[in-house]
Amino acid sequence: MATHFPLTLATDDLIAHLRDAGLRVTPQRLVIYETLVKDKHHPTAQALFERLQGTLPSLSQATVYNTLETMVEMGLVRELGTAGDGTVRYDADISPHAHLVCTDCNSIEDFSAVEVPIPDPTAFKDRGYTIRSMAVYYYGLCADCRKQRESEAGAGEDE
Repeated sequence: MATHFPLTLATDDLIAHLRDAGLRVTPQRLVIYETLVKDKHHPTAQALFERLQGTLPSLSQATVYNTLETMVEMGLVRELGTAGDGTVRYDADISPHAHLVCTDCNSIEDFSAVEVPIPDPTAFKDRGYTIRSMAVYYYGLCADCRKQRESEAGAGEDE
């Protein structure tokens, strides 16, 4: 089984990256990143905004979206593709790792049972590519949705 070591930044490192990029270190940026690091369910920008409203009442949706976009551009956060519901999710773990995507409830979770190979970056240069991120997704039903389907199928047999 592959070992998965999450790659996220400590607060001091995040502050250094923001300053190196010429960005102000704001409480909003720090809280958004720290909340994302702690959330293993790969939240949407809207979910982060709703979660943080109580902590930072002056926080706007635009600030959350702009902060996430900036952090993606800086390579500090990974933007995950949609899980089938049209909403983009975010992951503060930028190490190469796989995800499990439920096609019913659209949840995304980390999957460390497989090793994700890291290709030699020079292999892409021949084609003119600069790789910014990579992703491995496995699609199926999560345990909760599978149980729900089985329960619904069982209830239908009684009729």
